[in-house]
Amino acid sequence: MKTKANIQEVAKKAGVSVATVSRTFASPERVKARTRDRVMTAVRELDYTPNAQARSLRTSRTMLVVAVVPDIANPFFSEIIRGVERVAKTNGYSVLLGDTQYEIENEKRYGDLVSTRVVDGMLTFLPRVPEISVEGRMPVVYGSELIDDPSITSVTIDNAAAFREGVAYLLALGHRHIAFIGGPAKSPLAIARRDGYLAAMAAAGITVEPQLCQNSDFSIDAGIRAAEMILSYGHPVTAFACASDELAIGVMHAMRTHGLHVPRDVSVVGFDDIAFARYTDPPLTTIAQPRQEMGREAMLMLLQILNDRSVPPRKRVLRTQLVIRGSTTHPPRKS
Repeated sequence: MKTKANIQEVAKKAGVSVATVSRTFASPERVKARTRDRVMTAVRELDYTPNAQARSLRTSRTMLVVAVVPDIANPFFSEIIRGVERVAKTNGYSVLLGDTQYEIENEKRYGDLVSTRVVDGMLTFLPRVPEISVEGRMPVVYGSELIDDPSITSVTIDNAAAFREGVAYLLALGHRHIAFIGGPAKSPLAIARRDGYLAAMAAAGITVEPQLCQNSDFSIDAGIRAAEMILSYGHPVTAFACASDELAIGVMHAMRTHGLHVPRDVSVVGFDDIAFARYTDPPLTTIAQPRQEMGREAMLMLLQILNDRSVPPRKRVLRTQLVIRGSTTHPPRKS
């Protein structure tokens, strides 16, 4: 049976004193950020559970929260975290950033930070809420993704309505052969965006060929692969509606590889309005999410819960905006 790590082992691995480890738990604001990060990394790697410290912190605060994302390399999350940081700093909080890489075990480790009172609460931008063992109401706010749990406070957008607006714009330009490239098949927001696509096409009286709908992840490489797959079927396609900007950038790359011009031959619409979207060639038409506002609102909601656990759960839905740029135009005329 594996022996549980102790505080001395954490201190040795982090290269600090035992007193510094204790101070990190009891008064994190008194520990330099770099040192605190080393201690918390050692805690996670050793799977250390500070039971004694957790008991002593039951009636006090660490002034730390953890914000958990599935993939820190995805630029979508950078603006959200910036919004979180601004509100946290104003209110005396520090933010630990967790990158789960879609691994359940990693999610559990970050959930344990809440359970053991290493942090006061969690902001999660994952497809699901991590497992957290606490008495009473969980100090958790859910952002970006969709969640049906009425007990969880969340801030998100109407993904289906937003995506429907993007596809409706393509239809208004005259496109009828519109392919859809979505995210992971089980992702709630990817499903919602696909529903928006299908609803827009149905409203226009268009029957969608199943081969024109491809699931993937949200990356550039996935966009390239999905576009290649759709083109290989030989269906006429004049536009691509993509569930993320990175997917759309991948599609644009694939079109160039096949000698197709965007938007003269094929129009492309993305989703998110990441910083790179305006600098692609041509600039990307996309559906902008208010990402900084999402981060700010999520942190404010968490502060309300931390200040008063009796505050009822809230569901905040933010507005999106269709941003029209150079990657879309009317479909090519038949010769």
